[in-house]
Amino acid sequence: MQIPFTPSDSSSLGVEWELQLVDTQTRELTSGAVEILEELRPAGADEHPKAKHELLQSTIEVVTGVCGTVAEARADLTETVRTVATAAQRRGLGLMCAGTHPISNWANQKISPKPRYEQLVENLQWLARRLQIFGVHVHVGVRAPAKVIPIVNALTTYVPHFLALSASSPYWVGHDTGLASSRSKVFESLPTAGLPYQLSGWDQFESYMDTLITTQTIESVREVWWDIRPHPDFGTVELRICDGLPTLDEVCTIAALAQCVVERLDRELDRGYTLPSPKNWVVRENKWRAARFGLDAEIIVDDQDTVVPLRQALLDLADDLMPIARRLSCADELAGIERIVSHGASYQRQRTTAEANGGDLTKVVDSLLEEMATGLT
Repeated sequence: MQIPFTPSDSSSLGVEWELQLVDTQTRELTSGAVEILEELRPAGADEHPKAKHELLQSTIEVVTGVCGTVAEARADLTETVRTVATAAQRRGLGLMCAGTHPISNWANQKISPKPRYEQLVENLQWLARRLQIFGVHVHVGVRAPAKVIPIVNALTTYVPHFLALSASSPYWVGHDTGLASSRSKVFESLPTAGLPYQLSGWDQFESYMDTLITTQTIESVREVWWDIRPHPDFGTVELRICDGLPTLDEVCTIAALAQCVVERLDRELDRGYTLPSPKNWVVRENKWRAARFGLDAEIIVDDQDTVVPLRQALLDLADDLMPIARRLSCADELAGIERIVSHGASYQRQRTTAEANGGDLTKVVDSLLEEMATGLT
């Protein structure tokens, strides 16, 4: 099976942001996507070009076009989110984002009326029905198919960095899970989700996909939901590891980190270097540590089993990448790593709010609504 990879301009960028529709009175996730997206659909078009359905009717995904810089992606997202927020407000709904909703029960959610999602639920049953989770996905362009798999393999080194920075799902149906990111554990239960396989090259990726499609495990590449995956049509690597983020500033920090890391790996391949391919069991352990402890995790960083605090690893990485960030015009956004490490990731802020309000998780919802609104003004 041959899967054509459409090369991208180096470091081109695309961002997808899954937003929750919340009743501002009850603070519960509330269906509204069908009506809102129909209102926003341009005449003669099948759908809005940058606001999309997701699995649940209480979710709208906003997406950018192909961007050259993080600033361009910010402007693109801002415009679409404002349009969606205005339509939502007319229906008594607010927009917010986190990896999970603190209080709503997945069993009460309606599935979007699209054949793709109906088939997903039919195939995966309970695993799909409970996908009341929300993420941020970042695409970064890659210039050649021969580079894609080495870059995906090398990017698994940074799974704990991206996950801890974005961790925002400590609560599940009204209970504290004890995790920084419960979303990551819910999502990886799907049969084609979780960490990517360490493949030898594009030909082995084609062989893997051939097996899945021939045996009717999946119908297309789109149904492989790895934490980091190639996207042949877009000509990108797509980082799907991140929890949903409450503020546009945090989304842009993650986008800057993704763009800089991929740019560095791409340039190292141009210089003839062989990219590192970390051991699968180390990657799996580091992902768990980030999901459990977030920024307080200690991660394994080499073959000698050296362990370092993830906070320090993040600050060191940001410092190493700053020259690349300057060239890509995203130095200010990359500096957001230090702000998140200093002031707390979303999972920490949510727990602080709950503690300050006697465990009332509706106040956490209010804080997430406020953070998103403040970030856009």
